[in-house]
Amino acid sequence: MKIAVIPARGGSKRIPSKNIGPFCGRPMLAYSIEAAIASECFDKIIVSTDDEDIADIALIYGAEVPFMRPENLSDDFTGTAAVIRHAIEWFTQQTIDVSDVCCICATAPFIQAEYIIEAYEKLRQKDCMYVFPITSFAFPIQRAITITEDNTIEMLYPENIATRSQDLTEAFHDAGQFYWGKAQAWINEVQILGKDSLPIILPRYLVQDIDTKEDWETAELMYQAFIKNNRSNMHR
Repeated sequence: MKIAVIPARGGSKRIPSKNIGPFCGRPMLAYSIEAAIASECFDKIIVSTDDEDIADIALIYGAEVPFMRPENLSDDFTGTAAVIRHAIEWFTQQTIDVSDVCCICATAPFIQAEYIIEAYEKLRQKDCMYVFPITSFAFPIQRAITITEDNTIEMLYPENIATRSQDLTEAFHDAGQFYWGKAQAWINEVQILGKDSLPIILPRYLVQDIDTKEDWETAELMYQAFIKNNRSNMHR
């Protein structure tokens, strides 16, 4: 069985009610659930939460909440892998065999079903443990600078000060949307950011980390522009 697990605990500190806050007119969590449903990849789409309000929203938008996450897996220090492992073990206790698991982030409003499908096809066809989306940095990381203790500028990689931008290696970062993995990889805690993983590449306009109020506002503006552009293309 293939399952999607959306970790969404309550008690967000930096953005209160982050997982179900209103984003462009709908609860943030709704976007991840709807993309999972649209992909038609899953036998079960579940939300792992310790919060009744989040559970109610999950059910409204079509996910299942077969259990409430235990308190020991709902603090600020519990990692995603432990939450996914708990979900797999719950299904195992119900004598349900899980083969592949996609961990979908609860705050990923730009997530698209087509990329969930693409990543699953790669996981199925290639010799790997995980597949997840990445995107490129907009600026060469080799030219990154930092501010020193005495408030002056310092290059992190001064050896690249005279290197042309086009000669620098392109760098990517985790898109923070979803992670397809073999169930056994999750159980055995195989490192996601490692040699057993393969990427799919997303355009930068579909990626926005949301950790602060400014991030949220930026994401809403990006999303509105994305929707407007899609509607314009449909009517051409």
